[in-house]
Amino acid sequence: MTKPRIAFLCGSLRKDSFHRRLGQAIFAATDRIECVPVELGDLPLYNQDLDGKQALEAWARFRDAVRPTDGVLFGSPEYNRSMTGALKNALDVGSRPYGRSVFAKKPAAVFSASSGMTGGFGSNHALRQSCVFLDMPVMQQPEAYWGLINDDKIGLDGTVHDETVAKLVKAFANAFADWVDLIGHGRAKIAPDPTQQAQAS
Repeated sequence: MTKPRIAFLCGSLRKDSFHRRLGQAIFAATDRIECVPVELGDLPLYNQDLDGKQALEAWARFRDAVRPTDGVLFGSPEYNRSMTGALKNALDVGSRPYGRSVFAKKPAAVFSASSGMTGGFGSNHALRQSCVFLDMPVMQQPEAYWGLINDDKIGLDGTVHDETVAKLVKAFANAFADWVDLIGHGRAKIAPDPTQQAQAS
């Protein structure tokens, strides 16, 4: 059976980002989903005047990368009580043109982290709010706000050295795999049955 392919959108553009490392750790913690990293750093700011027939190559590349995936994992540090500008722009690019969003109906999960106590709470909930509008069913539990994250807890290669963080990462990863499976089956169940349609006609 083919594993669900999950687009990973990391809101931090920093090379050694804790969010990039945590994303690696989440996918390494379960063999039930496959990671599809989608880069955001080369996306020009969304401008409707340039879309449509004149769509920029970077926008098309991003949309084509997300569109065929089975779900999305978001991770973003907190900038001024919200998500990063890079991630917000990616949401704008992916949700346009109107009516052709690459995000709609895809199961999603959100995690955030910081070296401080709050673990990026503001970013986490700003992302969730946007996902609601984008018609993405977001996993509600477990919530993931990793506070006091540092190099001693997670290495540059995504290896988790802290037992508590490792347990939370594994629980989050398996819960998200369950969520993707649940939403995927639910979407299949509500799909029209051609046989019944034929009989009805």
